[in-house]
Amino acid sequence: MLSHLSNFILKLFGWKIVGGFPNLNKYIIIVAPHTSNWDFVISVLVRSATKLRANFLGKSGLFKRPYGFIFRAMGGRPVERSKSTNLVDRIIEIYNRETKFKLAVAPEGTRKKVKEWKTGFYYIAVGAGIPIIMASIDYNLREITISHSFHPTGDIEKDMPEIKKFYEGKMGKN
Repeated sequence: MLSHLSNFILKLFGWKIVGGFPNLNKYIIIVAPHTSNWDFVISVLVRSATKLRANFLGKSGLFKRPYGFIFRAMGGRPVERSKSTNLVDRIIEIYNRETKFKLAVAPEGTRKKVKEWKTGFYYIAVGAGIPIIMASIDYNLREITISHSFHPTGDIEKDMPEIKKFYEGKMGKN
């Protein structure tokens, strides 16, 4: 029922989903470009419409009162960005421990324009031996595009241009 409602809302506002999430137990999803708070709303609708059960990372401030319980109930996990916390290693441990785990992250790490992406998602995928699924939110075309499974080689210099190529021409809200 909720998936039908989410599909209806997306279509009502002119959005369409291109591609689909693979039927795998574990992977990491990178969502870009991330330029607006609306990206989260659209992502939640897509997650519901596709019946994807995935967690996400968010700045720790989102998980405080009065709304923190909502973000946790939706699968959110707080991240303290002001200090080093070995987050990559902790997430790899979760993947190694769980039989099913999917995590969605924004490689920019913020809604502001950045020159370089954070690379934690890549090292999580390599360390946990899982594929990367790329998802783009294109406000110009009003499309959410989901890629095939990308299996990183461990050579970030070789893999990153191929990953970023997927996002070429995609327009964020801001």
